Amino acid sequence: MQTRSNEKSLSPFTGVMIFALVAIIGFAYVKWAPYYAKALLAQSQHTIGDSILSGKSASAPPASWNAAADYAMAYGKAIWKALVLGLVLGSGIKVLLPSQWVSAMLGRMGFRSTAMGGLFSIPCMMCTCCAAPVAVGMRQSRASVGSVVSWWMSNPVLNPATLVFMGFVLGWGWAIFRIVFGIAMVLGVAYLAERYAGSHEADTLEQALPPDAVSSNGSFMARWLQELLTMTIRLVPEYLILVLLLGAARAWLFPVLDVHDGIVWIVAMALAGTLFVIPTAGEVPIVQAMFALGMGAGPAGALIMTLPAVSLPSLAMLGRILSLRTRLVIACGVVLSGIVAGLIATILF
Repeated sequence: MQTRSNEKSLSPFTGVMIFALVAIIGFAYVKWAPYYAKALLAQSQHTIGDSILSGKSASAPPASWNAAADYAMAYGKAIWKALVLGLVLGSGIKVLLPSQWVSAMLGRMGFRSTAMGGLFSIPCMMCTCCAAPVAVGMRQSRASVGSVVSWWMSNPVLNPATLVFMGFVLGWGWAIFRIVFGIAMVLGVAYLAERYAGSHEADTLEQALPPDAVSSNGSFMARWLQELLTMTIRLVPEYLILVLLLGAARAWLFPVLDVHDGIVWIVAMALAGTLFVIPTAGEVPIVQAMFALGMGAGPAGALIMTLPAVSLPSLAMLGRILSLRTRLVIACGVVLSGIVAGLIATILF
């Protein structure tokens, strides 16, 4: 019987302690300290900055190479530290955490693993793309589809820091709206993903572990570095290309028109929000800026739910662990959740 490499060179307890230490230091530096400062800014000034879509302008720039490059630079500056942390932790899961432990806690189908995945996400507070490498590592360590999707989506949707920013900037009614509909969306989409995932996905995953994941050669640091480089090469290039394309297309996805509460605009914003990619809490200044331009509550509700939840780049990053059908189910579930949220927002706000 083959055993994973970390179990040869490290005791399970040591591996878990190393992983926990790296995670705590990383999240404290990348997330917790900066978000505390941003929460104070939101409280005092009722803003956390300009909309990443348009900056100080009223509308996004026309589609062009410059528009693509400018957005990629602004977005990259906002998320690069979190992306590095996500890659480090995603690769570290495979090297440091015994797969039997991950499987025992998160590997069963059903509500328990799905809920646990969501609870584990609360202190992480990552955007959907930065959470994707960790989701890959979880799934390759035998976490269930439901728990992986729940963890991945709960990071941006139920992010405590974003909820605080939203309360101070947009009002606490919107923060409560996000919590209620966010929990429903995460659990519902995770259930659908697990329900419609093909039974072959788990079998394929069992056979798809790279040789270095079960090899006993080399130190755990060498294997961790190898996993990190492999994951970076597999995930980052396509991610960057899609960010550039979406940055160029933002003027088409979010036109500055008379966006009120009609069903057409709610559907349009739900679709655009599902496809587009933003940094953590980027939806707050986006919606704030659009409110200033006269956007109605319905499209705002759709954007508040769909912009952070998933994106085209993050869905592409999960292509190695989730089938196309499963990812389409996730995307459709997010779009439908955004439409329902937008329709209810027109009644509530």
